[in-house]
Amino acid sequence: MKVGLFLPCYIDQLFPQIGMATVAVLERFGCEVEFPEAQTCCGQPMANTGLCEQTRPLAERFFEIFKPYEYVVCPSGSCTAMIREHYDDYLGGKPGFEQLKLKTFELTEFLTDVLKVTQPAGRFPHKVGLHQSCHGLRELRLGSCSERVGPSFNKAKQLLEGLEGITFSQLTRADECCGFGGTFAVAEEAVSAMMGLDRIHDHEQAGTEVLTANDMSCLMHMDGLIRRQKKPIKVMHIAEILEQSGVGL
Repeated sequence: MKVGLFLPCYIDQLFPQIGMATVAVLERFGCEVEFPEAQTCCGQPMANTGLCEQTRPLAERFFEIFKPYEYVVCPSGSCTAMIREHYDDYLGGKPGFEQLKLKTFELTEFLTDVLKVTQPAGRFPHKVGLHQSCHGLRELRLGSCSERVGPSFNKAKQLLEGLEGITFSQLTRADECCGFGGTFAVAEEAVSAMMGLDRIHDHEQAGTEVLTANDMSCLMHMDGLIRRQKKPIKVMHIAEILEQSGVGL
């Protein structure tokens, strides 16, 4: 199975270890992973600020680069949602686009739904607080959310709960936004920071040792607040936890 790895800009530029952890986990489960170096931004920041004509060439570039792959995997619910839920505005009707959408997956979604990985063996003896990012939760349906009635599920937790020694924080508001919101954090920085601090406080009261999520954008926002206030919470992307736990070895 040949997988094209699509990395968000901030992971590529600021957190390359998450990209490497993603590759390691996918390879452990038998995937042949390629990182097309011609890839660029998915265009989400431009789309969020209404710059549709600046977004279009980025969507077209993504299509041309990734259409040959059997699957496309991205360690970000936000960027994956941009491709699957919003590229219709730029690529709708283009031959092959619907097929590309169907084979583009967020990392935990790919592991659980395509590779059928369920509670893989590994060890991570820490109390983990799971943050559910808004795009992954409400656009990709990577987990159940409080405003909808239905069965409870969470694809990230499904992968983590089989790890030896792991426990989970019991949050009072399990699916609340962290306040990042991309350009929202720039335009409304005070509100964004207060939302982030509120989210962190919930993890503090629950005894979180390691704060994790599917999206490094959310974690980047909260990690900045955690470091500035010198709080004893470690931040790790779920790919890092899976890789360090020895999953798939």
